[in-house]
Amino acid sequence: MSIVGDRSIRIVNREYLDKDRPTNVISFSLQEGECGGVNPYALGDVIISADTAAREAEEGGLSFFERLSFLLLHGILHLCGYDHERSGEAEAEKMRQKEQQLFRILKKEGLLSPTGL
Repeated sequence: MSIVGDRSIRIVNREYLDKDRPTNVISFSLQEGECGGVNPYALGDVIISADTAAREAEEGGLSFFERLSFLLLHGILHLCGYDHERSGEAEAEKMRQKEQQLFRILKKEGLLSPTGL
């Protein structure tokens, strides 16, 4: 996982996804493409914009760490095959439900604060 600023994630988004704007999280699978599956234990990488996460945390009434954790969870679900962008609404809803379920578990277990880890 990498935590970067809006400027850096915008560059990654432009170079790899042809979207010239910052975003909150980008996942890169190591299980797809020409060299996919070389290491079945390495799912991929998740890049999170701290700038966007901070804005979204404030807008959503969450702590920064909670929002960062949610975005990491979101990115990992992408690496596990969940999709909300290229699939239909049913798959997007399935991903939202899984995010909420896992987020509730993390919160219940007290793992959504820097001291909980």
